[in-house]
Amino acid sequence: MTPHNTAKKEEIESTVLMPGDPLRAQYIAENFLENSKLVNKVRGMYAYTGEYKGKQITVMAHGMGNPSIGIYSYELFKFYDVDTIIRIGSCGAYSKDLNLKDVILVDKAYSESTFAETFNGSKEHEISGSKITNNLLKKTAEEMNIELIEGNVHSTDVFYSDITDIDNLLNNHKCVAVEMESFALFSIAKELKKNASCILTVTDSLVKEGLLTPEERQTSLNNMILLGLEAAIRA
Repeated sequence: MTPHNTAKKEEIESTVLMPGDPLRAQYIAENFLENSKLVNKVRGMYAYTGEYKGKQITVMAHGMGNPSIGIYSYELFKFYDVDTIIRIGSCGAYSKDLNLKDVILVDKAYSESTFAETFNGSKEHEISGSKITNNLLKKTAEEMNIELIEGNVHSTDVFYSDITDIDNLLNNHKCVAVEMESFALFSIAKELKKNASCILTVTDSLVKEGLLTPEERQTSLNNMILLGLEAAIRA
């Protein structure tokens, strides 16, 4: 147990699927898992453990932003002996080539954040996801006939910004989309020698018209959810 997670150690599986939204975690548990059990609800950050195709898996929300996922991923890795975390989230497109509901496999997360420096003194501002888990996700997606778009993402600390230079992020850092958590997740996994990957569904665009409603964000991301689940039981 930790200050943020009251689950018993044996109630958390070695591979954890992490959406940001607690209601998305609930949606996955209720629609994709069998015999699921709510094992944490501190601060409303739901965690469920149940069966998917006969194998036990944990789904736990991580909240919004690098600091929030930083807390939950660190505790899962450090105190619950979790080996692999797969973040499944939403993102906003920086590239006009991306369409709503496209699924992105994050290669690297670029951020201006000082999270890594504060965490362990690292000066890095670009951190890769786990090659092992990324390769597993690619192989699984191919078998499921799900198109994955590989690319870097901008992992920002600021949701509302008037000075974000999208052209610079796209052209110089190869960031095809923006989200808020991968940089911290990858930083912690690298430091603790664990595996972490991130797949994202495009839910809106910052460069052309297009937007999913909150309800659609919660319930219409099934391709990404199924990919995460299938990869998780093979990890």
